Amino acid sequence: MTVTISSDALDLIDKSAAASPDREICGLLLGKGDHIAAAMPCANVAAEPWHRFEIDPAALIAAHRAARGGGPAVIGHYHSHPTGLAEPSPRDAADAVADGSIWLIAGGNGVTAWRAVAAGRRHGRFDPLDLACVDVTAAPQGPHSSRDFA
Repeated sequence: MTVTISSDALDLIDKSAAASPDREICGLLLGKGDHIAAAMPCANVAAEPWHRFEIDPAALIAAHRAARGGGPAVIGHYHSHPTGLAEPSPRDAADAVADGSIWLIAGGNGVTAWRAVAAGRRHGRFDPLDLACVDVTAAPQGPHSSRDFA
């Protein structure tokens, strides 16, 4: 299965992760279905942000309220592994809810996409997704590149 992401959202995640080499960054993925239209950076309020992330609950609640008011839906979230690979860790699997949400992980080997599911192939919680970047600055032509990060 392929998830699409706007080039602006992917650039924001890449640049945020690169700018934080010693702490995990995190945020929400906004969009519809399997299309990520925007990435919304959030504070990482985890007690140990160098190897764990926790999205600021106030930002999460505000995003869900905005969605109920007609804004974009929260379809997942992203975070980084500053010193690791862009794949779910056992800790990620232990913290994940099998709700079908999209997880993007930025790490040493790029950005990868995953779906949180029961009995997933990765750590029993995640199934890999293909990630295709859609250039939102050009005329609508569909994906301009099908960069597969998984």
